Amino acid sequence: MATYKQSDKLRNVLYDIRGPLLEHAMTMEAQGHRILKLNIGNPAPFGFEAPEAILVDMIRNLPKSQGYSDSRGIFSARTAVVQYYQSRGIKSIDVDDVYLGNGVSELITLSMQALLNAGDEILIPTPDYPLWTASVALASGTPVHYLCDEDNHWWPDLEDMASKITPNTKGIVLINPNNPTGSVYPKPILEGIVRLAREHGLILFADEIYEKILYDDAVHINAASVTGEDVLCLTFSGLSKAYRIAGFRSGWMAISGPKRDAANYIEGINLLANMRLCANVPAQHAIQTALGGYQSINDLILPGGRLKQQRDKAAQMLNAIDGVSCEVAQGALYLFPRLDPEVYPIKDDEKFALDLLKQQKILISHGSAFNWINTDHFRMVTLPSVEVIEDAINRLADFLSTYKP
Repeated sequence: MATYKQSDKLRNVLYDIRGPLLEHAMTMEAQGHRILKLNIGNPAPFGFEAPEAILVDMIRNLPKSQGYSDSRGIFSARTAVVQYYQSRGIKSIDVDDVYLGNGVSELITLSMQALLNAGDEILIPTPDYPLWTASVALASGTPVHYLCDEDNHWWPDLEDMASKITPNTKGIVLINPNNPTGSVYPKPILEGIVRLAREHGLILFADEIYEKILYDDAVHINAASVTGEDVLCLTFSGLSKAYRIAGFRSGWMAISGPKRDAANYIEGINLLANMRLCANVPAQHAIQTALGGYQSINDLILPGGRLKQQRDKAAQMLNAIDGVSCEVAQGALYLFPRLDPEVYPIKDDEKFALDLLKQQKILISHGSAFNWINTDHFRMVTLPSVEVIEDAINRLADFLSTYKP
């Protein structure tokens, strides 16, 4: 009998957020257990609904959505993206510089496939959103992780970043607001990263999907507003999180900077965009309404808003557990707590997460799934109601009180 094996290209491709832990949780569910899933930033299961205007407008446009669109996306949606960035002070993006995708995830993979050859390197933060590392590896590139400093608000360590630039480096990935830490980067940090990109002729890949989910006095600065005309910047964002329509898969990529110098790379992007024909057309019709309409996300992140209350409660309770410390997230939907190795000498953080799942029926993501360098962190989403968060963290505290790694 013949045997059929996966491609060698997948040898270094990992995405443990939906890996063995989730498979074990699904097996437990099939056995009748109720699992509290705090592993993925998916708003819908936690009672967050899409703004009605978005749903209505998409439904009204369904009769016009039966055929393929332009491979880059429908004109009205791309125009809305351009106008949004113009309102943010970014003037150099034109309609033809915008590509709509089946979520940001598709466009991340596309941007790497169009750029990288074997041996090319991309600087990626640690901790990271692991799709970036996986996409670089899948495109035959080499992911090189630069450190984000927990002792300095999880901001990128510019000296560490600079030390890892080599002649093979092609670009720098910037995740701001950051997943998994919730850090939001100030302008001096962005300027330092842009300076490195300028000095070394690197592309900046700015993942800004959480740009509208900010807490307290945090201010998000689009990287493309700092790069100017001499640093190529690819900006990624979409509707999944701020507009609570993750299942619609509606994202975009916008190119700014010296596009003439990147003509050959952009030709490759166009080739791959053409090959996938187009993104999901009904979801493209949500973009103009979302960006131009009432920004209901503000009701959730301001004082009294559900997302802020949940973040506050989760951070307060985690920091109250002996041996647990947690930087309070300034953006996004996650916390990335640290387990003091002196109190919890965990050698295998995936096993720690599995033990928690088995004993308390709580599914979290272990820190090494985000390419973190140690086994002393985990990520939990802050999407559940305050009552559910209280119950979950009380159960976590009970688990930790007797846990012996």
